[in-house]
Parts: sequence; C-alpha cells; structure tokens
Amino acid sequence: MERKVAIIGAGISGLLACKYALSKGHRPTVFEAQSSLGGVWTKTVEITKLQTPKPFYQFSDFPWPDSVTEVFPDQNQVLEYIESYARKFDLLHHIRFDTKVVSIDYEGASSEVQQAWALWGGTGEPFDSKGGKWYITIQDTKSLSTEVCQFDFVIICVGRFSGIPNIPEFPQGKGPEVFQGKVVHSMDYAAMDYSNAKELVKGKRVAVVGLQKSALDIAMECSTANGMDLPCTVIYRTEHWNIPDYQPWGVPLAYLYLNRFSELSIHKPGEGPLLSLLATLLSPVRWAFSKFVESHVKHKLKLAKFGMVPKHSFLQELSSCLISTVPDDFYNRVEKGSIRLKKAPSFSFCKEGILIHGKTETLKADLVILATGFNGVKKLQDIFASPSFKDLIAGSPDKTVPLYRKCIHPRIPQLAVIGFSESVANLYTSEMRCRWLAELLDGTFKLPSIKEMEKDIAEWDEYMKQYSDKNYRRSCIGALHIWYNDGLCKDMGWNPKRKKGFVAELFEPYSPMDYACP
Repeated sequence: MERKVAIIGAGISGLLACKYALSKGHRPTVFEAQSSLGGVWTKTVEITKLQTPKPFYQFSDFPWPDSVTEVFPDQNQVLEYIESYARKFDLLHHIRFDTKVVSIDYEGASSEVQQAWALWGGTGEPFDSKGGKWYITIQDTKSLSTEVCQFDFVIICVGRFSGIPNIPEFPQGKGPEVFQGKVVHSMDYAAMDYSNAKELVKGKRVAVVGLQKSALDIAMECSTANGMDLPCTVIYRTEHWNIPDYQPWGVPLAYLYLNRFSELSIHKPGEGPLLSLLATLLSPVRWAFSKFVESHVKHKLKLAKFGMVPKHSFLQELSSCLISTVPDDFYNRVEKGSIRLKKAPSFSFCKEGILIHGKTETLKADLVILATGFNGVKKLQDIFASPSFKDLIAGSPDKTVPLYRKCIHPRIPQLAVIGFSESVANLYTSEMRCRWLAELLDGTFKLPSIKEMEKDIAEWDEYMKQYSDKNYRRSCIGALHIWYNDGLCKDMGWNPKRKKGFVAELFEPYSPMDYACP
C-alpha cells in the first residue's frame, strides 16, 4: 500500500531514504531548505577533501566513476558523485528545494494513551491504522509563504554538522561582544565564495578555535594567505590523533579496525558470556593495535616535538568518530612558523583579542573563527512542535540520544532519524539504515517491545561511555560497525556474514560493496 513519507533534508541520508522508500512503493517527498542537494557537501572550505578512503565511502549500487582516481576526492568531486546518484535513480523530482520545515506535529493517540503503549505506536506497526498522522509546516524560503502538509511517516535526515553552530559560553563582559575585531563560525566561513573567504582572512591576524578537520583546513588557508608575516594561531583544548594517512607503518588501517577480528577484542552491547570473555582475553591485542597506530602518527607528524601527543588512546578517538586527516604540510608550517598552536583549557575575549586561561599576555587578533562544531541535539529538538517530543528525542543529558538501532525512538510513533549517529563512513552507515527502515515500512519485520528497545539503547549507551569517554553523546559506532550491521541484517532476514570463507570473514575489512545485495 502506497504511503506518504516526508523526508527532511536532501543530503546523503535524505537521498538514500528517498530511494529506498520508492523501492517499496511509497510516495516520498523530500524537503530541502537549500536550493541544491548534497547537505554538508554543498559548500565547504576550499581545500576540504573526503576524510574516508573512497572505497569505504560509496553507494553499494553506484560505484565511483573511473574518472575519479583520487583516494580522497575533493568537494566538487564528491558533490558531483552525489548529484549523479540522484539523477541515476530519478530522485530529483521528489525533492522540494528552497523549502524549510518549520515544525512537525503529530496528531493521533493522546499523550496518556501513548505513555501506556507496550509496543511502538501502540501496535508495533510503522503506520497507524486508526489515523495517526504527522502535520508538517513548511515555508518557501523565497516567498516566505507557509503551508501545512499531512504525512503517514516522517524521516528526519538533517545530520549533525550544519544548521546550529556550537558557540562556547563566556562570562558576562568576556564574550565576543567586547572584541573589537570580527568573530565568525566555521559554518559561515565555509558558506562564503572561495574568493570572499580568502579576502576575509587576507592581511589579518587570525585565530582559529578548534583542532578538528574544519579548524585544520581553515588554518591552512589562513597560512597560505598570510604566510609567516601574520601567522595563524590555532587554539585548542585537547590534542587529537589526527592522522597523516590510513597506512600506519604500511599496514592498511582497515585491517586493524574494520574487520571482525578487531571487533572481537571489544566488549559489545548485548554480547553473551563467551564474546565477553573473548574480548577480555584479546584486550592485549586491542591495546597493541592502538599503540601501533599511535607510534606511526607520533613518528610521522613529530607530535612530541610540538607537544601534541594526546593523552587518550587511538581506539578512544576512533570510538568517538573524531578521526580526521591532517592536511599535507600542516606540521611543516607549524615548524616554520606560519601556523602556531596554543593550548587553552578555556579562553575569553578582550578588546584586542583573546585571553587564554592561566596566561597574562593577550593573544592579539583581528579575526576569530570558531571551528567548534554544531549542536546536533538542539537541531533535532527544534523540528518538533510538541514539548514532550522535544524532551523525548533529546533524552537525558547524561546519556546518548535514545534511538533504537540509531534510527527509531521507542516512544515517538511513525518517525525515524537517519544520520545522527556517526560512523567512520557515514554514507555507508546511512545506506544500511535506510535499507533497514525500508524493510520495516514494508512489514518485513517488526520492532521488539518498547521495554526491549530501551534495554538495547541502554546497552549501547554503556558501550559508548566505556569506549568514547566524554564524547559518548556523539553516538559513534565507528569501532563496532560490523556488529551494528549484523543486527540490521538479522532484522531484515539477511545473512550477516558477507564474506566467502572463514579466514576472509574474520580478517578482511568490510566495505559498502559487501552489502550490495541481500
């Protein structure tokens, strides 16, 4: 039976959700606030390239074209690849561009009835036979006119790396308002034309706050623009295992972390006594793999020389989905002086620049770029009209966002979230989730009880706190992506073991093409 499915966002997750909803005979409509598809790839810092090796970042039924020979394609190549996918599967005419979703509101069973449900939506079914619907208020971003549309199911695909910037909080009188220069977020910098971005930093004393990919790329662009005459200062709080390549000491990183053997050494949510014992016995292997990668990164980037050796393990970095590649020549520029690194447990603003906690000297600046990430949880909350649904989707601040299979909130009916939880290759993960969701909508399987789903969510929360430490709210499955996909496969009735032969199954890395067909 054809159902009306609303999809919010035309990034990678939204396109995949559209494609797989169509494959099951549903009628999807994708709402995209921008005038083009691609999500975060629509506009990036000029030097930004794909962070994941190309073979691990591709659609299972649409390989990269032979014309793209780079292992890490640039922004234009990635965007063209995504657009080609949309054209190949005729997705464009299902997308309403320049259409912002103002809010979504559920009308169905009362809140009292919902609280008494033992099954998702009361029946465990994705669609409500008694008439429960979602009402979506949308706004044309050009005419500003609004309308309300009715749908049977909603898929939220807004991602977590855009929209609402994460701005540090400062004491009164010590924030950006007292600074005589300019403060922008990396989101605003990336949205500029390349020429305007160069003009913004040219001839200025620039401080970049952050040490993840956006911060490193922006610092490189500032260094190129101003050289050693006006060095770019990178202010960071925590050192990270940003890697120079995916070949530690010549061994592909995938053979260390993206196969079943590596996952045997990690305690997994929902594991039995035997797997738990095996993970404990293999803990020296887990430690050795991490130290092996760390030694390569320290040696190649000379981290000790710059005081940049992290205190946490590489495994924790991977389990937090914080792995990013260091731009070529970054530390050479640090050594030569066109990029300066300043550790700051905290900082504040003054008229002339930045005051670093514990330092008396002012770091003088004309421009401060905050590469401080995004508030993905608030972005999710703001979509809902209902205060109770806002609270439910966010969950407790000391727990991960409560999504079963990282897609379904047990107490919010007829709705799924795709693309919030991270992995080492988000396209790969989003495709598996969209295929799983399509089978759920098609009635191939049913979800367990709310109680069982909440138990599973709690087990994943415990795992993430154990391996991701303070970054558990990122809901990263990076170190357990095969275990996670096994659960999706079992739900759909697929064989989770995708390799040929015992040795291949245990030691070969898993990639999108392993899941090309059921």
